[in-house]
This record gives sequence, structure tokens and C-alpha cells, in this order.
Amino acid sequence: MDITDFTAELLGLGEPTHFEPAFGRIRNELFARLAGHGFRAIALETDRVAALDGGFSHNFGEVDANRQLIAWLREYNENAGEPLTFHGFDAPTEMFSAPSPRTYLEHARDYLGLDADIAALTGDDERWSRSEAIFDPAQSPGATAEARELRVIADDLLAALLARAPRLDAAWWRAKVHAMAGRGLLRYHAASAEPGDRDTRISRLAGMRAVLMAENLLDIHRSQPGRILVFGHNGHLQRSGSGAGAIVASLLGDRYAFVVGSLGHSDAIGLGEPEPDTYEGVLQQGTKTWRLAGVPAGRKRTDTKPERGYFGLDRNVLDGAAAVWHVA
Repeated sequence: MDITDFTAELLGLGEPTHFEPAFGRIRNELFARLAGHGFRAIALETDRVAALDGGFSHNFGEVDANRQLIAWLREYNENAGEPLTFHGFDAPTEMFSAPSPRTYLEHARDYLGLDADIAALTGDDERWSRSEAIFDPAQSPGATAEARELRVIADDLLAALLARAPRLDAAWWRAKVHAMAGRGLLRYHAASAEPGDRDTRISRLAGMRAVLMAENLLDIHRSQPGRILVFGHNGHLQRSGSGAGAIVASLLGDRYAFVVGSLGHSDAIGLGEPEPDTYEGVLQQGTKTWRLAGVPAGRKRTDTKPERGYFGLDRNVLDGAAAVWHVA
């Protein structure tokens, strides 16, 4: 089995944790190979707006493999007949905060040359970005009359941009991405303003983030020529459940394939060797560095590291996976 054997238009390559550096390094090697097999873009789990300029959110710019990827892309594109493109597919939200939609909506407004006082409606940006706006519904501006008016403006901006679709160029695409991000933030803040206990609210916000991720992936798929490698956490890309991958899979069918990431042991996150009868233990046998394999039989390992974002393989994440890439 080889990574170039897959024929899907979107190939999701998952990782079980963001903190084992081997996944990023191997991802770069795989994308360089896939570039010769019809893949023209890579989309990472980072803010889509930041990625317009080769940037990252969630501190992913500190990851060596990510910086190396951007450097390689720039070097490749200097002499490429068909340049490769870099995308983010995440919303501009952090773990415990989400910014004001002001700058995103103003970017689209300015491109269109419209007259709308967005700042008067958003008010102080800090009231949106502080963590209390996410944790306490009473302190969220997401359900205010001003926020509802802003959502109408965001929809109007996107409609106006689509009316200018015959003028497609880089500036138009940037304006559209900004407008989508602004509208997405307003949805996210509206969800944060809904009452409920902590678990209910976290689940609701996770669901909204999944929707925004899926919207971005589908928009990239529609607008990007050639095939796309999508890289992110297994939890976002898996075909089962209610994450972004499940939404995309339900709409694209076989045009979306998911290769689940598996990890044997890791000094970086303090993960020891897996038990022989676990999924990872079966995959570990005979693997020197990494390999692509079929979905194995086994059981779920118990030595997970949720504090490092690591969750071992289980039937849920393996359900619908086309293959497993196991890093020893």
C-alpha cells in the first residue's frame, strides 16, 4: 500500500496528537511525493485567514515542520509550471477565546467599497476576545441586537462578493475568506451566548467549530484546482462522529478519504510502548520508523495522554478509515 494509491479528491491525513514532531516531518515528505500525482494544495488545521500569508494560528508557527513546509512551498513555486497552494481550514478561534469579527468584516467591506460602520456595532474588540465571553453566556456579545445586525451585514457582504464573481482574482478570494471568517465568528459567538452547563456548552462550541471547518474545506475544494491533502487531528478528520471530516464525507462520499494517524511510543509526549494486543501494538510489530497499513484488529490502549491531545485508536476513529499510517 502506497500513499499515491488513493484516488480521492480530498485526502485527509490524520495525526493522533499535535505534539509528536514526527508526524509533521513525514507529512512534508508525503506531500512532496503527492505533488507529482495530481495534488496541487495542502490544507492544515490552522486559521484560514492567517494561512493566506503563510501564517499559522494556535502556536503552530512554532512547529519546525510547518516552517519547513512553507519554505519548501516557496522554493518549489519559484520554478513550478503549476504552483502548489497552502490553505488553513480552521476558524480564527483559540482554545478559550474567539476574536471580534470587526477586522474580517471590514476587510470585505473595504474591498467592496461599501459604507457600513461595522466598528460602531462591534464596539470594543476586547469584549469579544476575552475568555469570559466564551465561558459565561451572560458576558457574551453574541446574542445582542448589534451581533444580529452584524450577521445580516456579513450575509450581505458575501452576497455582494458573489455578485462580483466574474472578477475573480486574488483580492476577491481574500475578501471572501475574510467575510466567511467574520460570519463564522458571529455564529461561534452566538453559540457561546446560549445557556447551558459547561459540558453542554463545550460540546456546542465544538460542533460549531466542526461546521466552520467543514465549510472551509468544502469551499477550498470547490475553488482549488487539483487534489488536496488535508492534515489535522484525527478527531477533526475522521469520517465517523460529528466532526468536520464526517460532515465532508457525508457530502462528498468517496471523493473524501481518511487515513488515520497512529502512534507507537513518543518521548515528546511521554508515551510508552503499547501493549501487544492493542491496535497500536499490532501495528508496532515490524515497523521501524513508520508505515502505511490496513485497519488492524485489536483493542483500545489505556495509556493515553489527553493532556497532550493524544487519544489512541478505537473503533470510532477507525470506522470508515481507508488506511492507517503508523509512526513507531
